[in-house]
Parts: sequence; C-alpha cells; structure tokens
Amino acid sequence: MEHNVNTLDRSASSAIEVNKVLKNTYMLLGLTLAFSAFVAYLAAVMQLPHPGIIITLVGFYGLLFAIHKTQNSGAGIALVFLLTGFMGYTLGPIIGFVSANAPQVLMTALGGTGLTFFGLSAYVLITRKDMSFLAGTLMAGFWVLIVGMIANLIFNIPALSLAISGAFILFSSMIIMYQTSAIIHGGERNYVMATVTLFVSIYNIFVSLLSILMSFSGDD
Repeated sequence: MEHNVNTLDRSASSAIEVNKVLKNTYMLLGLTLAFSAFVAYLAAVMQLPHPGIIITLVGFYGLLFAIHKTQNSGAGIALVFLLTGFMGYTLGPIIGFVSANAPQVLMTALGGTGLTFFGLSAYVLITRKDMSFLAGTLMAGFWVLIVGMIANLIFNIPALSLAISGAFILFSSMIIMYQTSAIIHGGERNYVMATVTLFVSIYNIFVSLLSILMSFSGDD
C-alpha cells in the first residue's frame, strides 16, 4: 500500500514538473518571439544592413554557447533575449525587402510558420506520443544539411538551394515534435534550452518558407 502511495506521489510530482516546464517554455517562447519580431521591425524600418554571414554565425553560436553555460540562472534568460533579438536583427533587412516587393509572400510565410508550429505541437501534446525515435534521423539530417549547405556555397545551384530550404522545414518540424515530446516525457527539464530549440526551429521554418515562396514568386 505504501509503495502504491509513493508511486502515485512520484507520478503527481512528475506531472506537476512537466506542466511547469511546458508553461515556462511557452511563456518565454511567446515573449522572445514578440521581442525578435519587434527588433526585426525596427531593423527593417531603419534599413539597417545585414551583419553578414561571418558575424551572424559567430554571434549565433557564441550566444548559444553562453546560454548553454548559464541555462540554470537568470543570466541564461537574459542571453536568450539577446540571442533572439540578434536573430530578429538578421531578419530585418530580409523582411524589409520582402515587404516592399512581395508583402503577400511575407504574410504567407508567417501564416505557414505559425500553422506548422501550432499544428505539430498540438499533435504531440494531444497524442502524447514519444518522439524519441527521431533522434537518429535528426542526427543524420543535421549532417546532410551541413554537407548540402557547403555544396551550395561552392556550386550555388538554385535547385539545390530550394532543396535545402525544403529539408530545413522538414528537419525543423521534426525538431519541434522531438523537443515537445522530450518535455512531456521527462527528457527535458530546462525551459531555457527548450525555448531556444523551439525558437531556432520556428526561425528556420520561416526563413526557409520565405526563400521557397520568393523563388516561386519570381521576386528572389
């Protein structure tokens, strides 16, 4: 009898922890998305130049490393806003160009990104499916994307660029399902890292959709 009571207590405690991580993750995600969108808007209105690929990569991975080291402190949360604000800044010039030349494409990309995220998250949350089996596929997909991006830098083939954008959408969609599943099944207990993972996935889906739509619209 005592064993059953202890088991129930552990289950209740686990459920409370899961709900807490979910709540904090989506709250922080919502705030960072709003902050990133605001920074992107300012960068577009002020017509700020894109920082370039080198600064973008150094800034992104440098901040990502710093967040990983401070994920259990208030500094980690501050760095998350710094990272998402920086990523919003990198989007500013792109959004400014697209909104001026093809505003319908921008709205379609935003809508498609939102529907993709909410649809995938809702699916995992409702079905409670364990998506841990995606780990191997995600690792393989990561290296395929790396090779594809290097090849695209060398050969600059439009069809390859489109294929990479499509692969990024698929890869990021699986990341969203995997991360959401990790939270509800106890594999992720740090909402700071969960937020960063989901934000980067949403960012990649949006940029990739924008790239594909611009290519087909003839405004690329």
